[in-house]
Amino acid sequence: MALSAVAPSRLWTSNFNLYFTARTMSVLGDTMIPVAMAVAMLSLGYGVSGVGFALAAWMGAFALFVVFGGVFADRFHPRPLMIGADAVRCLIQGSLAAYLWLGHPPLWFIIGGALLGGIATAMFQPGVSGLVPQVAADRHKANGVLRVSQGMSQMAGPAVAGILVATTSAATVFAVDAATFAVSGLCLVALRLPRFEVDRSASTLANLRTGWDEFRSRSWLWGVILIWWVLGVFVWGPITPVGAVSIIDAHGKAAFGYAESAFGAGCVLGGLAAIRIRPARPLFAGGLAMFLFPMMPLAAALVPALPLVMLGYAVSGVGWAFWGVQWATAVQTQIPEDRLNRVTAYEIAGSILAAPFGQAVAGPASAVFGIHRLLFAGALMGTCCAIALIVVRPIRRLPRYRRPYNAMAMGNDGSAPPHPRGPPAGGAG
Repeated sequence: MALSAVAPSRLWTSNFNLYFTARTMSVLGDTMIPVAMAVAMLSLGYGVSGVGFALAAWMGAFALFVVFGGVFADRFHPRPLMIGADAVRCLIQGSLAAYLWLGHPPLWFIIGGALLGGIATAMFQPGVSGLVPQVAADRHKANGVLRVSQGMSQMAGPAVAGILVATTSAATVFAVDAATFAVSGLCLVALRLPRFEVDRSASTLANLRTGWDEFRSRSWLWGVILIWWVLGVFVWGPITPVGAVSIIDAHGKAAFGYAESAFGAGCVLGGLAAIRIRPARPLFAGGLAMFLFPMMPLAAALVPALPLVMLGYAVSGVGWAFWGVQWATAVQTQIPEDRLNRVTAYEIAGSILAAPFGQAVAGPASAVFGIHRLLFAGALMGTCCAIALIVVRPIRRLPRYRRPYNAMAMGNDGSAPPHPRGPPAGGAG
């Protein structure tokens, strides 16, 4: 019994420290990019449509290739894919920074870099969830800590980006982002993980089919993804290009970075709350928290005084982070681990597949309906999505999976064994 009680508290092992650093640095760089991209595209004369096309190219490539990233991560191991992706993204961001310093990059160059970056991220992202069970004993606590770290990065990254673009140039932000990918890759290289045994006899097509069968057998899983389609089209797609223009027009270039930083501060608070609160029905509790999320598009639509804009973004971040911890833990504990990367890939692809459409049409739609009306519509649809999360029966009734912690089954550094299993397939559907 004593051993069982100790295992969950052993979070800060050498492996988790390295993984935590890798994720923190990577997210720090990522959160600087929307600010840099928005300012760079507007400064280059490409307008809202240019920002939307670049973001849509990245996210579209990511959505199309992430399922293959999940298959390769389960077939081989997520770490080499993640290291390679970091190297590619470091090169892309460094090249963009150099071009911005030297001249006026054409739109095709920026969109091409975004496409390659999206493919690289598609190889990286499935392993983000898949590595957590290998580096942490207590998944809920690990996800909460990582969400707090992500919130802190979201708080620092846009603020730093806003200061840099105001005092230097967007190129500096892209150069810093390249450095963060380099640090992330080096930390992943240094991880010491347990042996990863897999059956490689199945074809890529068979692995894709297995992942799809696991995904579609759980109604709570694909139910959330359908809701996220609506959220992607009306909120996540337009919010960066349209919200950036609204806030920058009202309060200046650095203001959008400050608003994004406030969102990160809210994510810190939401993550801290999620560490302490372990609801019996995690997705129902997360759905309630998501009623706070529409405050972001509402604040961007109203554009009151900057402190109020930041407050709206911060409140939104609280709800988003609390939901994120509940969702990540539910996926990691409800899916068998030898199929987790593939199912995660389908989940990620489904979650964001509609967002590129929302980004691509953000410019034309804002020209027809107006920026502020588009943001008000986003706030309304965000509220409707929160209602759907607590109304749909399989989502609201999904129980917290109580996995027993067994110290004897853990590695010497507190990491998970090579083949822990989740609950039976379809058990929560």
